Amino acid sequence: MDLMTIGAFAERTRLSAKALRLYDRVGLLKPVLIDPASGYRFYSEEQVRRARLVALLRRLDMPLSVIGDVLAQSAPQAADAVGEYWARIEAATVDRRVLVSYLQALLTGADMTSYEIQTRTIPERRLLTISRHLHASETDAFFNDAFARLRSAGPGMRGIAGCPFLVFYGEVSDDSDGPLELCRPLAAGTSADAPPAVADMQLRTEAAHDEAFIRLTMKEMGWPALAPAVDALEAWVRQQQREIGGALRQVLIADQRTATADTPVCDLSVPLK
Repeated sequence: MDLMTIGAFAERTRLSAKALRLYDRVGLLKPVLIDPASGYRFYSEEQVRRARLVALLRRLDMPLSVIGDVLAQSAPQAADAVGEYWARIEAATVDRRVLVSYLQALLTGADMTSYEIQTRTIPERRLLTISRHLHASETDAFFNDAFARLRSAGPGMRGIAGCPFLVFYGEVSDDSDGPLELCRPLAAGTSADAPPAVADMQLRTEAAHDEAFIRLTMKEMGWPALAPAVDALEAWVRQQQREIGGALRQVLIADQRTATADTPVCDLSVPLK
């Protein structure tokens, strides 16, 4: 087998020697031979295709660890993985485009999106809750687990007051970990006088209160799409000379898994004193 020095391989693959040393260090593209005396690296012709694939995937800003996972799969699976990765990038780009528009409006004082803001009275109710400090990347796994556990604990309360809801005690993002609380109102008479024997599940009574809310569709969910609605709620409360009585909430009025872009899926709300 004819071997190439790192210089020759760099020329063959159009990669720098610095990049090849990095790919070796992270285990992504190791030379087939390292001379024990000189430390020189040698590569084979069979490694050229992998090296060029790595370079192309890096042009998508794909992290090195993800590239390793992709190239470890069969060709069809790797192709699917590239498509899934790029779909996530495109979704993030859409979110960032919304954020840019929002930031420009904030900086220039331009008119924000207008919303219909309503109020309603929520009766006293018992809530079964699970709280967690988590980052944005951990929310899906948390929701899937927590929803299933809360639903299995007993029958829920009927009507809009019985919809499960999220309470944001802090921002949930890549940098901030909330905390976030998922709440399920229990039906009257449900035998749940004590929390289940699970450390993170709690039972509490919430007093009757009014809340202001904005109904949002599936396409308006998520951050930063929700940011203008949060501003609108806070501005409305000030204009009405009311006081906010608790943390921001998302009342989940529909199943997001089957919703279309224009389906109303949540009420963004704040309790009022």
